[in-house]
Amino acid sequence: MQIALAPMEGLVDEILRDVLTRVGGIDWCVTEFIRVSDRLLPASHFRKLAPELATASHTRSATPVRLQLLGSDPACLADNAAYACKLGAPVIDLNFGCPAKTVNKSRGGAVLLKEPELLHAILCEVRRAVPREIPVTAKMRLGFDSPDGALDCARALAEGGASQIVVHARTKVDGYKPPAHWEWVARVQDTVSVPVYANGEIWSVEDWRRCREISGAEDIMLGRGLVSRPDLARQIAAARAGQELAPMSWVELQPLLQDFWLQARRKIAPRYAPGRLKQWLAMLTRSYPQASELFSALRRENDCARIDALLGCQSVAYAAPAETCDEPA
Repeated sequence: MQIALAPMEGLVDEILRDVLTRVGGIDWCVTEFIRVSDRLLPASHFRKLAPELATASHTRSATPVRLQLLGSDPACLADNAAYACKLGAPVIDLNFGCPAKTVNKSRGGAVLLKEPELLHAILCEVRRAVPREIPVTAKMRLGFDSPDGALDCARALAEGGASQIVVHARTKVDGYKPPAHWEWVARVQDTVSVPVYANGEIWSVEDWRRCREISGAEDIMLGRGLVSRPDLARQIAAARAGQELAPMSWVELQPLLQDFWLQARRKIAPRYAPGRLKQWLAMLTRSYPQASELFSALRRENDCARIDALLGCQSVAYAAPAETCDEPA
């Protein structure tokens, strides 16, 4: 069984990847997508969104990090994938699942599920350009507005060279509205011969059990459920082994929250760092009543020193970033 952390653009950056993978239970994770349009990107662009390239593409907990590309030009994607491999990417993942309107308007993400022949062409070109020993994987949704073409898309990806396929069990139009249609993951598994990961609406161990029963998938990718409950992967891994772990308490989570904030303080300009903290804290309110209390206290607070005090970080030294830091994606 493999448990992966989903590549959520604008949320799961290198800071949250570091914190969540240190909790345990995650076998691998994926960078936010690197958008490819019409040129070969400079090394700095790859390193900005995939800073783990500097540490052999692993987080501090030694969890492997795959590099994800998004685009629609087969040749340009192939060139950038080959260059990413030279920079140290251990796996190239291709995004055919992003539902964002701005992404889809520029022919990226889930909109490409309307064109299975293009999916096949992209996989063929990227697979041809990437060294044989480096896997090429893909993430897809069930379709743009209907799952009717899901099997054709999955077949196009697998036949093009994808060694694994993650299926987010909703269409683009579904967005993130429940339910996830896990029965379609089973149909994809029956169609292709490569490993298929189930993704979508796994918020608890009980959800995972139902997903496995309906989809038949042993491998899963966790997104919002893991961000909201940082020990979810560890809980599921234990359950799969027939064990039961006590849930992570708020007291155990607090040091991770403090570390997340201090990393954000070091890497993100002061005007943006509070927003990143509030973003994660808002998601934690689903699992922790104490997170709701803290979020209420921080909701209108943008002074980093006062946030330090509220989190109990006032005695920890850090190097503040310059105001010229880019705004987070």
